[in-house]
Amino acid sequence: MSFNFEILHSSNEHRARRGRLTTPHGVIETPVFMPVGTRGAIKGILPDRIHEIGAKIVLGNTYHLLLRPGADVVARLGGLQKFSGWHGPMLTDSGGFQVFSLAGINRISDDLVEFRSHIDGSKVRLDPITATHVQNKLGADIIMAFDECVKLPCTADRMRDAVKRTLRWAKMCQDAHLRPDEQWLFGIVQGGTDREMRQWCAEELIKLDFPGYAVGGLSVGESHEEMIETCDFIVPKLPFNKPRYLMGVGTPKDIIAAIATGVDMFDCVLPTRNGRHGFAFTSQGVIRLRNEKHKLEDLPLDPACNCYTCRNFSRGYLRHLFLCDRQKPEMTGPILVSLHNLAFYQDLMAQTRAAIEQDRFVEWAARWADYK
Repeated sequence: MSFNFEILHSSNEHRARRGRLTTPHGVIETPVFMPVGTRGAIKGILPDRIHEIGAKIVLGNTYHLLLRPGADVVARLGGLQKFSGWHGPMLTDSGGFQVFSLAGINRISDDLVEFRSHIDGSKVRLDPITATHVQNKLGADIIMAFDECVKLPCTADRMRDAVKRTLRWAKMCQDAHLRPDEQWLFGIVQGGTDREMRQWCAEELIKLDFPGYAVGGLSVGESHEEMIETCDFIVPKLPFNKPRYLMGVGTPKDIIAAIATGVDMFDCVLPTRNGRHGFAFTSQGVIRLRNEKHKLEDLPLDPACNCYTCRNFSRGYLRHLFLCDRQKPEMTGPILVSLHNLAFYQDLMAQTRAAIEQDRFVEWAARWADYK
């Protein structure tokens, strides 16, 4: 099975697209949400459960896997799919976001970033060539160019430097890529909420003819409205016949609004992060399980959901798991709510695809505008 991306349905009334992305490890229906397996595992969730809820692609993190156990270890053990027990398509980010958000930066230049590991404080150097070769060894179907992501707000000069660096690094990643027939390398459009910077970055990346394009540098301090306005400006400028990926986003409201601008792919830690804290996404809104009102509720988290959690457990029981110990919840609680949240996101994407196919996306999407 080789790579292919096709648009199955689009409408003149909106920019949302229904597509299909074929990879060497399987077929992905788009729009798609990718569960995040930062260290080669989705926290608390076994791969068979991820398959059961309908997920087709999982994300891994280059920064974390580089630091531990190391790309050579993963490669020796058969690559990321075999290593993690997830045998479907995978995507790895380049590590750029984590380098600039988690690590203690010591030095940054046009050639590399030198930082301190958040694990043990050791000095690590990462550059576009290394980031690409690490991802080549990890073996995911889709890999990302190394980029510089800056937190908003920032000065115009700082943003311009970051975009210049991102463009320079994108070409270096492309030249260093060792497995172009087995792994698609996506370029990443940076520029914050500055339209001039975004357009410049997109135009230069398009000249390099990547097989797919991501929009990075959002959900880093701007408002929902600023994020969607930026997507509405830049996403339609990306090639129509190639996948478009909005990185690290987000809430159901964020995702549906971004799909309306033409985005095909998403990832975010919210389903599992919120699940670990007793926050459940449902068709009626977010449920906070620690609230007293759920103590005697014999209802599933979401009566409209058919996931393992909703088929078998009540809100009252789940609340008990989060409150039965003063120091920390019984670990079963975060696992069950995280699993439900991931199922909710997969169902949300299935509903979105159906709405686009049936030319009722605008009407359907309106109900998510005030989702809380």
